[in-house]
Amino acid sequence: MNRRELLLSSLAMAGAAVVGNAQAAEHKHDMHEHHHDAAANNAAVAATAADCLQKGEVCLNHCLDLWAQGEKDMAACAKSVNQLVAMCGALQQLANQNSKHLQKLATVAMAVCKECEQECRKFEKHETCKACADSCAACYKECKKIAA
Repeated sequence: MNRRELLLSSLAMAGAAVVGNAQAAEHKHDMHEHHHDAAANNAAVAATAADCLQKGEVCLNHCLDLWAQGEKDMAACAKSVNQLVAMCGALQQLANQNSKHLQKLATVAMAVCKECEQECRKFEKHETCKACADSCAACYKECKKIAA
């Protein structure tokens, strides 16, 4: 191989490397955009789950206080809110992590949110119960948008 052939071969290899790097960078950018879009789509679910979690914890405390004062009908509400708190914590985490399991969990979360909303509506004369019920309804709607 002479000097000219060596130079042309080296230039061809360098050109191929540049093209390969450009294609890899473009693919990485496309993957980033896809990931960013999915995370943005899950932001509403994460936000409603966080709100539901916060309002649910306040409602649960309220239910337990009333139950301790002898209002036994608060037991069912406390149980459904307790389940809601557990579900919304998981839902928020999976939404924030753009988990492949989010759609499946959203389906289950819809049932938990609906049950909790129904229980809390029975006591919506209490501000905390109404706030929890409203938050459950909002979370249900966002889960329905992504549920499997």
